[in-house]
Amino acid sequence: MLNRKGEIVEDRFLQQLKKGVLEMLVLHTICQQDTYGYELMAKLKAGSQALFTLKEGTLYPILYRLEDEGMIASSWSAGEGKAAPKKMYAATEQGRTEDARRFRVWETFSQTVNAFLQED
Repeated sequence: MLNRKGEIVEDRFLQQLKKGVLEMLVLHTICQQDTYGYELMAKLKAGSQALFTLKEGTLYPILYRLEDEGMIASSWSAGEGKAAPKKMYAATEQGRTEDARRFRVWETFSQTVNAFLQED
């Protein structure tokens, strides 16, 4: 879709869908393996065929919110050699429980929507 200036803009419906599931995907990715911000953005982009290409301004508020809610914990890694220290994110037990709960909710939701849309 193009805006008035001829620039490509993302469909509003797709934006709403992405916004609705992004926090779930971030938490799930961290539950799979401890990670840091840039690596997390790369994993989301690669795992979604670039559908979830995030900017820091989108990702970090989600990380802060998940941390405030006790779903994840952060710590600084020691930089090795010339590598700078990185803020690492790891899932807490509460986060792992919530990840499993959200997955069940998502399964029910997506199956219900798909069944509804496939009705004749």
